[in-house]
Formats: sequence, C-alpha cells, structure tokens
Amino acid sequence: MKTTADLGDLRGQRVLVRSDLNVPLDGDRNITDDGRIRASVPTIKALSEAGARVIVCAHLGRPKGAPEEKYSLAPVVGRMSELLGRSVAFATDTVGPAAQAVVAGLAEGDVALLENIRFNAGETSKDEAERAAFAAELAALADAFVSDGFGVVHRKQASVYDVAKLLPSAMGGLVAAEVDVLKRLTVDPARPYAVVLGGAKVADKLAVIANLMKTADRLVIGGGMAFTFLAAEGYEVGSSLLDKDNIETCKAYLTEAKAKGVDIVLPVDVVAATAFSADADHEVVAADAIPADRMGLDIGPASAQIYADAIRDAKTVFWNGPMGAFEMAPYAAGTKAVAAALVEATEHGALTVVGGGDSAAAVRQLGFVDDQFGHISTGGGASLEYLEGKDLPGISILSEGTNA
Repeated sequence: MKTTADLGDLRGQRVLVRSDLNVPLDGDRNITDDGRIRASVPTIKALSEAGARVIVCAHLGRPKGAPEEKYSLAPVVGRMSELLGRSVAFATDTVGPAAQAVVAGLAEGDVALLENIRFNAGETSKDEAERAAFAAELAALADAFVSDGFGVVHRKQASVYDVAKLLPSAMGGLVAAEVDVLKRLTVDPARPYAVVLGGAKVADKLAVIANLMKTADRLVIGGGMAFTFLAAEGYEVGSSLLDKDNIETCKAYLTEAKAKGVDIVLPVDVVAATAFSADADHEVVAADAIPADRMGLDIGPASAQIYADAIRDAKTVFWNGPMGAFEMAPYAAGTKAVAAALVEATEHGALTVVGGGDSAAAVRQLGFVDDQFGHISTGGGASLEYLEGKDLPGISILSEGTNA
C-alpha cells in the first residue's frame, strides 16, 4: 500500500484526510479523553508542513444522517489547534457551501476540519449509489486522499472506502503503524503470546477467540464476558451479566482450548455487589460461590494476581476490554492490575498492545500514560476484526486499482 511519501510533492495540493476524532465528551461537551486527536495530529502536521492544504474529515458519535448539535465536531477544533500549534478552520457543513468556502480559502500549510461526516446520510448508507454520490462530493474538494482513521477502516463508508476509488490515495502514519502492529500480533508473534479479553459482551469476542485459538498461547478472560465462561464450567453466576445463548459455545471453546494446549484463564474470585453501583454492598467471593442476589463487577485479588502472572512473562500481549466496571472505584482494581502487568511486560521487552476503546480510556483514567505501553490502538473494533481474520474494507481498498 502507498504511504503519503508515495503521493509525491503535495505542496499546494488539497489533501483530504480521514481521521478518527470520535472523542468522548462530558455533559458540557468538554473533551474527557483527547487520545484520538493526539494520535491524528502527526499525519495532519506532516502534511501541513509539506505545504499541503489539509482538509480533515471525521465523525463523532452516531447521528442519523442529519445534523445534531450534540454530535458536532466543534469542540474538537480548539484542541486540534492547540496540538498542531496553528489555527484550524472549521466548516459548519460536510460538502456544502461552508465546506466549499473554507477549502477555497486555504493557503499552503493551512488545515480545515469539516463538520461531522455522518451528518450526511450518504456516509453510512447501505445503498452503494447514495454512498458513491456523497464520496464524489467529498472527492471534489480534494486532489488526494489519506486514510488515517484506523478506528473506521472496518467500515465500508463513503469517507473510508468509496472516496479512495476516486482520488490518488495512501495510508497515513497512524494507519500504517496500526497495521504493522497487528501484523506482529498475527504473523509469527514472539512467545509466549497472551491475549487478555474483557468487556461486557462475550458475543462481541467469540469470533476473535475462535481465530486466536490458532495463534495465542493463553487467553485471559475477564469483565462481564467471563461469567458466560464460568457458567459453561457449571458455576452459578448470580445476577452477573450472562449470555445464555452462548454458554454452549463457550463450553466448546474450553474443550477445544484444552485439546490444542491453549490455556484459558478464568477468574477464581470476583468482587460481587448487590447492584451496579459504587455505593452498593460488595464483597470478594469465590468464582464458584457467587450469591444469587449479587453480580460480579470485577475480578477479585487472587484472580488479579493470576492474570498479572500470565501477562508478565509473555513476549507478546494484546489486551482488549476492562476486567470490570473500572469507572467505579470499588471495581477498578482488576483492570489496574492488568494494566500494571502490561507495563511490566513492556519494560522487559515484550510487545504490548492495548486494543483501543474502553481499554485505552481505562489506562488513562487509572493514571497510566500512553508511552508505558508498546502501542495503544485507536480502533478497538477494527483491531478485533483484523484479529478475527476479517477483511478491513478501508485497508483493502488502498491496495486495489490505481491506488495500489
């Protein structure tokens, strides 16, 4: 695939950059984690310094194909300007009069941000003609396209996929780095290779578990998804999150793992609470003795020690999903223990990858900094689909046709 260096001299050229700026906001629309903006800045800055007229497009949240104030990218403009060290122009629409005027006013090195790309129904349309029509309007604003929003490359959307058919295209530095790391996780990884999976829903991770059974040495399971595996072991899980439809699937995975020599590590104790609340009565109980009126909201201290041990001696670690409801202090210890073990593994020379989404938010909220880990991905869903062995449309299109 081409990189931006393969696009030639970009001085004076209008370059459309698809970034991932889907940052979390609080009730007052203040950014609570600017990680995705910081990850996007190097490519934008490099293009600006090369004299390109940079046009950034991105989404925030899930608007329904029409403008919604709560999903406006306006809060991103100030922070992006600070990080770039230069003023960023803001177009209040996607391809309309405001966007056209802002782009027309760009000088060499200038940067503009278009309003939320999903305010246009063509962006996410399942109708290829509608999507292509919107992509054509986007392409008309630019002379070249750079794909740098790794968090959306698993989506066949206009600003990710279709526009790459219409302009000389390349991957940006962020996407290139993400793809390189994922290849290291899937092609001859250094061993032992440990994969730590958490989060709420086991159904979201079943396909990746099936594929990782071919490459990982150990699968460490925590979060809400662990309770379906505990149920598959025959344990009662009280009122914990449980996917009854997938108990048999988890049971089959446990059997398959044993046959293949893959170690599946499950909690031996949990922090069980009477309600999903920081103020609820809670206690540490054995994983096979969760009271009927309690729900597991974190792995317990014995489990945290076992999980840390499974991570520390690994040479490759991929982590996606917290071990519990880390947003509430009583249930954060398990996730913090896993993060600390990854830091220790990193210090010992392991490749450690934090797989985006809630995991990235957790490590920052719990006081860790990005450079304590080998790599913090900006795309949890994209990372998981890559590890499942799925085609990522936003990557594959860069390898096709005249843009290859």
